[in-house]
Order: sequence, then structure tokens, then C-alpha cells
Amino acid sequence: MPEESSPKRSPLNIPYKDLPHIINADGQHLFCRYWKPAGTPRALVFIAHGAGEHCGRYDDLAQRLTGLNLFVFAHDHVGHGQSEGDRMVVSDFHVFIRDSLQHIDLMKKEHPGLPILILGHSMGGAISILTASERPSEFSGMLLISPLVVASPEVATPIKVRSYTADPLVYHGGMKISFVIQLMNAIARIERALPKLTLPILVLHGSSDKLCDIKGSYFLMDTVQSQDKTLKVYEEAYHALHKELPEVTTSVFTEILSWVGQKVSAAGETSHT
Repeated sequence: MPEESSPKRSPLNIPYKDLPHIINADGQHLFCRYWKPAGTPRALVFIAHGAGEHCGRYDDLAQRLTGLNLFVFAHDHVGHGQSEGDRMVVSDFHVFIRDSLQHIDLMKKEHPGLPILILGHSMGGAISILTASERPSEFSGMLLISPLVVASPEVATPIKVRSYTADPLVYHGGMKISFVIQLMNAIARIERALPKLTLPILVLHGSSDKLCDIKGSYFLMDTVQSQDKTLKVYEEAYHALHKELPEVTTSVFTEILSWVGQKVSAAGETSHT
């Protein structure tokens, strides 16, 4: 009985009752972050982080989005960051999609009638694609940074960047075989899902990305049915465009804020007609 009465704790040994969180369908606590604008929210933006990292790494971007009066939210996926679960283990990739939809539905209930956009990086791009394909008409736009769309020989290589390696919430071990299998399953599902997508899409990708092959972004652009779709390639830039050299990151943030602002305005006009 003592085990049941003691509160569950995050990987940093903080009781979940003291942290913003949701509990998923498997009873696992997922750590959440919320970035609230100063004014009345115009739209919701859900951020899906990549493999081995956590949603706190999107703080800079999220803060800028709140400047557009957007309510931004995210969680650490199962087995990541401050959420429950064995590190880099998931029973099925669909768990990530299911949990994302659960969180999105909760925020939609709290903020009814607002347009919602989804933003994903790397594996989070795969999660975003599959989440949007579950409900093709629900999202006003999808923004992908270096998305995982096709298999890359480097998919199991850990990233070695100072801000990444110094972060205690980032997983630093090698990619587990079971996790790679789930990524391969996701890629197969994405190939089937892309033709269903008709929502506005912006894809940003570095030409020197060694982790998620840029061929995947070209394939995505050729396959989705969206009339409003843009691919912007950053020459000689690498995988984490939002954590790149200052001149790259500044350009990426400018591109994102401009595009998101346009889509939110368009969605607002549609809702009033």
C-alpha cells in the first residue's frame, strides 16, 4: 500500500502534483508546458518535440509566438524529458499521436472556437503529420522543422551539440532497436497519410541535415494534396534549425512568425464569415 499512497515523481524526482501534467490513457503522467499570451489568445499552437529531447527546448520559439497573441502548449512525450516511461521506449508510435490528440482536445475545451496549428521538429514532425492526418479538417496549418519522413542511415546517431549534451533532460544514450523499429513503422504510416493532407503546410529544412534526410521533405511536398504548401531550404544548415547559428535561427523564427501570423489571420476571417 505505501507505494500507492506515495506520489508519482518525475525523472527529476519532483512530484507530478507539483508539475503541470496530463495523465494519458495508459495512466502515465506527461509533463506539460504552457506559454500564455498577455492578451486574449487568437489561436492555439501545439508543439511536438523530437526524439530524445523535451519541450523545454522550444521556449525561445514559444515565447515569440505568444507575442502574436497565440496560446502555445506542449508536453514531453512518453519516455522523454520529465514525463513517465522508460527512456526512449514506446509500445507503439501511435501512443505519441494519441497523447497529442488528448492534449489538443483538452486545450480546445478550455479555448473553444479558436483555430489550432501544429508544429513539429524531427520525430515531432512525424507525430504532427500523423496527428493531422487523423483529423484532416481540424488544423488551420502545420509547420514542420526538419521532419522525419523517410528513413535515414543516421537516424540512430545521437546529436553532439553543447546545449544538447549539457541538458540533463535530453537522452544521451544510443537509439534503442525497439525505438528504431517504431520510427520505421511511423515512416510507413506517413507514406499512407500524406495524400490525405490538404491543410496549409510550411516545411523548413537544412540542406546539410544528417539526421532527417531532406529527400523526405521533397517527397512530402510532392505527395500532400495541399494547395498552400511551401518548402524553404536553408543551405548548409543542419538539423535543429531553431538551435542553429544566430543568422539561421533568426531567419527561421522570422519565417515561422510571418507564416503563422498569416494562417491565424486567415483562419480568423474564415470563422467570421
